[in-house]
Amino acid sequence: MSPNYSTQFESVRDKVSPEEWQARVDLAACYRLMDKFGMTDLIYNHITLRIPGTEHLLINLYGLLYKEITASSLVKIDVEGEIIAKPDTDYGINKSGYVIHGAIHKARPNVNAIIHSHTRAGIAVSVMKDGLLPMSQTSMRFVGHIGYHDYEGPATDLAERERLVHDLGDHNAMILRNHGLLTCGPSVAQAFNTMYNLELSCRAQVDAMAARTELTLPPEEVLAHTANMYQPGTRRPYGELEWHAMKRFLDAEEKNSGYPPHWH
Repeated sequence: MSPNYSTQFESVRDKVSPEEWQARVDLAACYRLMDKFGMTDLIYNHITLRIPGTEHLLINLYGLLYKEITASSLVKIDVEGEIIAKPDTDYGINKSGYVIHGAIHKARPNVNAIIHSHTRAGIAVSVMKDGLLPMSQTSMRFVGHIGYHDYEGPATDLAERERLVHDLGDHNAMILRNHGLLTCGPSVAQAFNTMYNLELSCRAQVDAMAARTELTLPPEEVLAHTANMYQPGTRRPYGELEWHAMKRFLDAEEKNSGYPPHWH
């Protein structure tokens, strides 16, 4: 019998709690937005989201493009990556790739959403010795608020978990050396906004350095002040207000996409 790799999934809206369904819709929207803004890598990477009031998480089926993911296609797992519920399909999950997410979810109960990416600009900055430079207002928000984790090979070793968590610390952004980017937050909206700005910072840095001209950086006191202005407790938690606009943008884009809407 040939494998069942259909991407037509029965709706689970009436089979889960309202809280879980909303989490599914928001997570599926985040996957679609990552695709729309050019932050995907074929079928690889993950975005995970904790189901409110539980220790269960939602994750993508391994084999789908981000633009194919819907609320009903997501898999429910426990914090160790064991499947609790999944669609009727031969697609599974990339459990080895969950090592990074599982480590952070277990160590930081305040983190509900985690995004990991392999973008061209993110990988480029991850190999630069100086890492992310505070050369633009967008990148200044990360001054003193980003971690770095040295490359140890493909993230499949459970022993690496402790070092990952240590290097992230209490930050919501991390550059995985020679690998890619990671962001997290109390909501998928905040995690997405952080990833969008981290990716934009990396793209700007690569472009500016490619111009082969001398770069200017503001003084330390300006950098510290700017970084503080973008922290969640200073003015507002960035991402929450923006999320409504992102969902309107996505709804408009999906009308003629040829794919089922993210909320299916």
